Amino acid sequence: MAERATFATAAEEGEYLANVKAELDACETKIQVVDVWKRHYLKIGHRKLARLLLGRPLDEIVKEKG
Repeated sequence: MAERATFATAAEEGEYLANVKAELDACETKIQVVDVWKRHYLKIGHRKLARLLLGRPLDEIVKEKG
């Protein structure tokens, strides 16, 4: 089954993920992290959210699909 694209380009996805990362970085409590997770989970999925939480570099998370 083919994956449905959420973003038109890798650059668009990178920009979105950078904004989510900034939101996660600003979180001070578990409740705040949960709120960010709930708002973005359906758009980017649990794997990318987890990678952002673990501090993986954005360029490693966003890769041009070939």
